[in-house]
Amino acid sequence: MKVSLFYLPSVGARSDIEAGRAGLRGDLYDQMLVEVSEQAKLADELGYDSISFTEHHFHVEGFELSNNPVLLDLYIGMQTTRLRVGQLGIVLPAENPVRVAENIAMLDRMTGGRANAGFARGYQRRWVDTLAQQVHGIRGALPHQHDEIDAANREAFEECFRIIKAAWAEDLIHVDGRYWRVPVGGTPWDIESTRLYGAGVEDGEVRSVAVVPKPLQQPHPPIFQPFASSERSIRWCAEEGVTAILPPLHPVTESRLTQLYAEVSGRPPGDGMGVLRDVIIADTDEEAWALWSEGPYFCGQSWFAPFGFDRGLAHPDTGESPSMTESGLLLVGTVDSVTRQLESLLRRLPVSWLFAWMYNGLTPHPALMRTIEDFATKVLPRVADIELTPPS
Repeated sequence: MKVSLFYLPSVGARSDIEAGRAGLRGDLYDQMLVEVSEQAKLADELGYDSISFTEHHFHVEGFELSNNPVLLDLYIGMQTTRLRVGQLGIVLPAENPVRVAENIAMLDRMTGGRANAGFARGYQRRWVDTLAQQVHGIRGALPHQHDEIDAANREAFEECFRIIKAAWAEDLIHVDGRYWRVPVGGTPWDIESTRLYGAGVEDGEVRSVAVVPKPLQQPHPPIFQPFASSERSIRWCAEEGVTAILPPLHPVTESRLTQLYAEVSGRPPGDGMGVLRDVIIADTDEEAWALWSEGPYFCGQSWFAPFGFDRGLAHPDTGESPSMTESGLLLVGTVDSVTRQLESLLRRLPVSWLFAWMYNGLTPHPALMRTIEDFATKVLPRVADIELTPPS
């Protein structure tokens, strides 16, 4: 199992956010950069596989100030030597897919082949509606939403994905899609250097383009999709060879989706799947739960629950909620407690990836440094030889 650190990242502590408009405070943003850098360098030394940042915009509240995850990746990549850097994820329906392909290829080259690529569909309408306004009919689609908005969002996402993969793999591309035409068509180009040294022009008109540079990793960097929770998303990931990352869901739902991925992909159960988990380690369980309540729980209740993310924790038939620790849906406590919780998770769900959610700012920097170190040096060695059981 590979372990990645996942960041919103937020700015400021709970008291800063509750004071209002924390996102406008440059001092808090600067503090975030310093602390996340130190955490990433520690993770680099300890052997974590990667670090990942989300994409969101307009977050004056202070949660998730990560409007350019590729730029954050490069910032961290320049301070580390082996840690892979990625996005969870770039919201494709609100992006130009050619620019995404270029940016990730540049990141891959600049970090010596350490880039991961993560693509999401986008659910926060405040910003997706604004940034996607030139992509006709595209809006943010809430989790568990199934309507025309969701269908258009998904269609745009999949078209962008195809363009990005083609841009990485093919010398020249020509796309005539519903949302994107590459090149747009009818553009005159009568440049002698292109005739002598280039390609893509016929009869004085641009017919195809070369998206350059290409990634260092071939055929492309590893691709992830956060945070997949529907059968359609899981099926698509399995068909495309994309690693699907589950948010915390009821164990029954997690097992069903993991089995579906295995059936569609033909891979062993858990291969190609990952999970997102809160991770906090402290000297006592009481101290760890106090940190969790002040940070992750506060963030979840005040920011994510209104978007419907907690709905996935209900049993699909009975609506009952699971035990968060006994089923390994939370990894919070002492080293011994977190080890037991992780063992419970892995025996139930033999996933390939664990994304450890680091609530920077909301959880004090020293507590996160302690968690990152203890999880790598004291918890993971204890579960290295655990016998994994495929979900039934």
